[in-house]
Amino acid sequence: MRIFSLLKHHDLAHRVAACLSLKVDPHEDRSFDDGEHKVRPLVSVREEDVYVIDSLYSETGESVHDKLCRLLFFINTLRDSGAKRVTAMLPYLCYTRKDRRTKARDPLTVRYVATLLEAAGLDRIVTMDVHNLQAYQNAFRCRAEHLEAKHLFVNYFRDLLARDEGVVVMSPDIGGVKRAKAFRDKLSAALLRDTGFAFMDKARSRGVVSGDTVVGEVAGKTVLILDDLVNSGTTIARAAAACEQRGASAAYGVVTHGVFIPASNEALAGPALKRMIITNSIQPHHLHESFVKQKLVVLDIAPVCAEAIHRLATGGSLVELTEAEL
Repeated sequence: MRIFSLLKHHDLAHRVAACLSLKVDPHEDRSFDDGEHKVRPLVSVREEDVYVIDSLYSETGESVHDKLCRLLFFINTLRDSGAKRVTAMLPYLCYTRKDRRTKARDPLTVRYVATLLEAAGLDRIVTMDVHNLQAYQNAFRCRAEHLEAKHLFVNYFRDLLARDEGVVVMSPDIGGVKRAKAFRDKLSAALLRDTGFAFMDKARSRGVVSGDTVVGEVAGKTVLILDDLVNSGTTIARAAAACEQRGASAAYGVVTHGVFIPASNEALAGPALKRMIITNSIQPHHLHESFVKQKLVVLDIAPVCAEAIHRLATGGSLVELTEAEL
């Protein structure tokens, strides 16, 4: 087995490799003055089972398109170098939010990304808490595996919440109801008591969010607002404010992928949101230091990713992994 990482400012791959008692294999990533670059493995990959760990998000000095292009070239290079199988572990996969046509002639960008990765020679992709699981599965013709962070969140809140504390899991929009209910069920089992459920009736058009109707009882409860990603923070902030207005005792944001554009610093700074719980699928984030110290909690996904690689390499079950307690 070989493990490579194209992440430049993120130690996730090294943490994953350490969990497997392995090291990340070396590669060359060389940029040229005209903006072109080359990337190649510095060890033999012939007849090897190769795992490439990356996360396709924009960061300072490197756009999501730069990362995607580099990954495509590297996959091609691995195949040309005789790799037996190439698996891309991409905890955050770009363009999954554009999975359906909401306006005439809209692109289905997640399908186009899938086509590019498959054309490069990818055998299997692994991602985490994708925006629309069905659209993701339908976009790929190669094996498309999916991991979940809900057990990390369940374990965190199991230790945090008081025994007699009333808890409600909320979806900040109707589209996330199924995800939130699955989390509510896991949390109820871990807490050995029932937890409530609520959702917001929200609409978004041309980037403008409207509607703050809360369906469900939140008064006097601790509300866990669950979503797959946070970008501007507007959705989480509106949900927290709506809960506060209806008498909730506290509101937590519970989000797998912290994209965090600069505007999120202001949106999430209000007192209605007590804490923001995210994973390290995206690092570094773009939040001010004051916010990080006061509200942000980051959970490590490396053990989940490492266990997934171990099971894929040995013929184990990822279905069982999503149901296991880690």
